[in-house]
Amino acid sequence: MTTAHTAHPPAGNAEQTNARAWHTYGDHHLGRDTPLAEVDRFSWGPAPTGPGEEILGDLNGLRVLDLGCGPAWHAAHLARAHRATVDAVDASPGQIARARARYADLPGLRLLHADAVDHLRAATPYDVIYSLRAVHFLDPHRLLPALAAGLKPGGRLCFTVLHTNSAGDGPGTSVAPRPEILRLAGGEELTVWMWVLTPELWEDLLVRYGLRVEHVTALDTPEEGNRASYRLFQIRRPDRISSRPRTAEPPAPQSAVGVGAVLAGPRGLLLGRHRRGTTELPGGMVEAGESLPEAVVRELAEETGLVADPADVRLLGLLLDRVDDVVRITVGAVVTRWRGEPADQPGERVGDWRWWPLDALPPGLFECSAQILTAWRPDLPLDHPPAHFTPFADQERGRPNQPDRPDQRD
Repeated sequence: MTTAHTAHPPAGNAEQTNARAWHTYGDHHLGRDTPLAEVDRFSWGPAPTGPGEEILGDLNGLRVLDLGCGPAWHAAHLARAHRATVDAVDASPGQIARARARYADLPGLRLLHADAVDHLRAATPYDVIYSLRAVHFLDPHRLLPALAAGLKPGGRLCFTVLHTNSAGDGPGTSVAPRPEILRLAGGEELTVWMWVLTPELWEDLLVRYGLRVEHVTALDTPEEGNRASYRLFQIRRPDRISSRPRTAEPPAPQSAVGVGAVLAGPRGLLLGRHRRGTTELPGGMVEAGESLPEAVVRELAEETGLVADPADVRLLGLLLDRVDDVVRITVGAVVTRWRGEPADQPGERVGDWRWWPLDALPPGLFECSAQILTAWRPDLPLDHPPAHFTPFADQERGRPNQPDRPDQRD
């Protein structure tokens, strides 16, 4: 194929042009009574080189879909040689008519004239789906999610797409169709639209729609002077639903996540003095890889020397406010058990730990501490910037530690 230099149409118009072209293509071969040659192995690319149908795995007893089957000679081969149940689908009525004239009575083969996406949306998911040089004629954003939904979990998908045409025009880096010339026997030419994308872009699209690329094979034309090259993708739908980052770059810093711990007992509420003058609860920033209760326990030990267990941390909820362009996220927690006596710790910015009666709290509370205390005890007369509070569950607020617990020595 060679590129025809024409402006890109909308994806839907490109697919409509392709549907008309395949109608003409099928009628062309019907009118010429082009003979159907049987195949005894797969040829994924422009020449009988490279892997064969073995990459599809053991097909015995499986449901298989041939997408863009043409005259269905590959589908017929699988039905005969591998005892698979094969649905062969093509958008060209002429091609399906040719296939039916030859294979209408072949056991295990069903021949269907349909749009690929419409068929996938209506069909029961398949064990295996394959396509030889047809995927690039359909908008990937329409086809790939249908392919992912049309595969059973753990199912295999294999297809070939154009990488470089015979004139040497390589793939594009945007998801847009480009015109290519399809030459018919007798010299007639048809303009079709193809999504000729880099392998990296194909893989990004496949992963986006829930599929995992296992291998990509280059298939080049052996003819001298013909620079056509295809790429064979071997893909699997994972047994489990995957997740992935948007990019390899870290997110832009725009939020800060911290925890604050309420320790209240017979001697009052534990507060310390920050070196910048504020009075505050034990707490600090959540570190990568730790849970919220683990962060509370770590910060409590680092700042006060008190020892607690994550199982004895009761999370109150999430507080959201804003400092300049940073969204501040603070999680309030109540520690119900601890061991030891609070003491200043080397290198920490908060010290002078004291127990304060709830009816005689000091002024100058750190904003986040005041917000947490309000979430814990809304009756406390505290002033602070407004914060959106979302409780994690219906919490019993304001219940102090019981003095008769043997593991509490405060």
